[in-house]
Order: sequence, then structure tokens, then C-alpha cells
Amino acid sequence: MADDTKKTDSTVDFGILNTLIGYRLRRAQMNFFSKFSEVCSDLGISPGLFAIIAIVERNPGLTQTAVAQALGNDRSAMVSAVDKLEKMDILKRRPAKNDRRSYALFMTKYGETFFQTLSARVMEHEQSMATRLKGENELEWLLETLDTLSQR
Repeated sequence: MADDTKKTDSTVDFGILNTLIGYRLRRAQMNFFSKFSEVCSDLGISPGLFAIIAIVERNPGLTQTAVAQALGNDRSAMVSAVDKLEKMDILKRRPAKNDRRSYALFMTKYGETFFQTLSARVMEHEQSMATRLKGENELEWLLETLDTLSQR
């Protein structure tokens, strides 16, 4: 007869999963995104939208395609994300100077102010999560390691 005792996350044997870098990264990402949502959902911003805004804020005039490529996003998903950000009056599209078939992205005046508020929240969230690490050296090591793992 099988043991019908319900297991909780703390009693589940994850076996091989706990030895997999990808699985552990995904669990950490899910935790970060969950906390991000708690901090930014009232503003209607997801981690993906934040990334787009952050790229455009530092690189005004990039095309939607260039932003999608920089973030490793699907071009088709980018259109709906930019539509949402445009409706929120955070970004605006203009025809690209070198390719009239493409749109360049820029922050609106409201978007610039909004980004300052949003960035402050995100940085507070990041600092809160980073306090789990043991000192600045561990944070530096983690960031360098993630950069290494991100290279193709």
C-alpha cells in the first residue's frame, strides 16, 4: 500500500533536480520574480516590461528589434509589450531614421519620472534579496558567475 502522507516542499526529495544548475537558477528566478511582482504589480510592471524600459531609458532611439535582441526576447512578443508601455504613456514609437519600416523607442516625459520611481523600488527589492548573501564578495562572485553562464 502506498504512503498517502502528503509531503511539503521541505520534505520532498528533489533528487537529481538539486544537482542541476539550470533547475536551481530557475527556482531562484521564480523567487526573484515573485518578490518583484509583490513590489511592482501595483504599477502594472513585470520583470520583462521593466527590462524593456531600462534598455530604452539608457539607449533612446533603439529599434524594437534591437531591444528584443539585446534582451533575448521574441520580436513578436515585443510588439505587444511596447503596445502596453505606449498605452501606459511610458514609451513612444517613432519611425526609425535609417529604416522607415522599423520603429525607434523613446521614453516619454511621464515615462522618465515613472522609471525613477520604478527603479527605486526595484533597487530596494534587489538590495533586500542580496542581503541573503554573505558580504559583497559573494554578490560580486555571483554576478560574475551568472555572466559566465549567460555567455553563448
